[in-house]
Amino acid sequence: MLTKFQKSINTNFPFLQKAKILIAVSGGLDSMVLLDLISKTKIEFAVAHCNFQLRNDESNEDEYFVKSFCKENSIQGFFQKFDTKQFAEDEKLSIQVAARQLRYEWFYELLETEKFDFVATAHHLDDQLETFLINFSRGTGLDGLCGIPSQNDKIIRPLLIFSRAEIEIFAKEHNISWREDSSNASDKYLRNKIRHHVVPILKEFNPSFLDSFENTIQNLNQAQSLVDDASRIVYRKVVQDVDNQKIIDLNKLLQLPNYQAYLYQWLMPFGFSAWQDIYDLVQAQSGKQIFSEHFRLVKDRETLIVEPKADKISDEYFITINQSELNFPLKLTFCNTSDITISDAKTIFVDADALKFPLKLRKWQEGDYFYPFGMNGKKKLSKFFKDEKFSIIDKENTWLLCSDNQIVWLVGKRMDDRFKVTENTQTILKIEVI
Repeated sequence: MLTKFQKSINTNFPFLQKAKILIAVSGGLDSMVLLDLISKTKIEFAVAHCNFQLRNDESNEDEYFVKSFCKENSIQGFFQKFDTKQFAEDEKLSIQVAARQLRYEWFYELLETEKFDFVATAHHLDDQLETFLINFSRGTGLDGLCGIPSQNDKIIRPLLIFSRAEIEIFAKEHNISWREDSSNASDKYLRNKIRHHVVPILKEFNPSFLDSFENTIQNLNQAQSLVDDASRIVYRKVVQDVDNQKIIDLNKLLQLPNYQAYLYQWLMPFGFSAWQDIYDLVQAQSGKQIFSEHFRLVKDRETLIVEPKADKISDEYFITINQSELNFPLKLTFCNTSDITISDAKTIFVDADALKFPLKLRKWQEGDYFYPFGMNGKKKLSKFFKDEKFSIIDKENTWLLCSDNQIVWLVGKRMDDRFKVTENTQTILKIEVI
């Protein structure tokens, strides 16, 4: 096993030879074997242990075991206690999800503060199979069937090529001590039910089941690679990246025979999961929206637009007569000038005496109108937006600078003709959005 492990490190993780890594060590069989294997290489490492305080004295005994091992072997160790139950209750998470979030947040904090490069965890081939079956039972795409990646950002999993049986044999042959987790014997969690009742039957049917499964995972990952390549090629033809938005051209999308598969590939990383609602959105009326935790997907005419959820902000801000700038929600500057250059979308020159302070910066409302600069007569903003082909999001993001309820400027878009500089103007105010 040691030879196979070292060969895998050289082939799959050659960058570790010059890296400094943390090994996540619970004190259980898998992590103690991983610690032993890495200690037999030239990789620089330290240990990180999480005490989730979920098993009373057992959790503390696990921590003591790992601390003692590190002290006896002169290994640098980092130890952290978590009030996991309270965190899960506060965040409305399951205990498993809460523990996972706490663990990885702390690992990444250590990477940053202690200047480590990677975290190594002790996931093995049986974990891979259990994850596959859990995802399969819940319903998933190809990515869910590919299981646990050997590397995910700064997290590496060097034991995925070994079964739990191989790991246990190695531990016994090399007199490696470990702690048994009593919760592993419980059927409280789905993973344990699959481990105790489903996997043994599969192995009974086929004694070489894990080897076959490992080949299947390799094939699935190769298929996922092909899907990713095709997705990137089509993405460049169908999707535009504009600032923090991704704009999907529905006319181009609907020419694809498997457009739903592409939508899944593109939108899944943003946390969307209501797939049938998303597929229905393609044919829905303009203005319909679907939300994930941090993003929203908007149907706007012939496009779907993905963008981050906006932070809740006030709808109104005021500018006093002596104020030279406004820094939020936009950065606006105000100054008197006698040097009039040609104004552009970002800069306007207005007759200061026509303004009534305080000025107000607000979002548009139904029924708003203004007198577009250079045109005769007034125009409703809704008509202006339509003529200028504003998207729903463009309209939502438009701010109006107003004087006594009269629109002075659609900020960054068009000023109002009523406030323009004329031959009778005494004081010129320059207003600029940065």
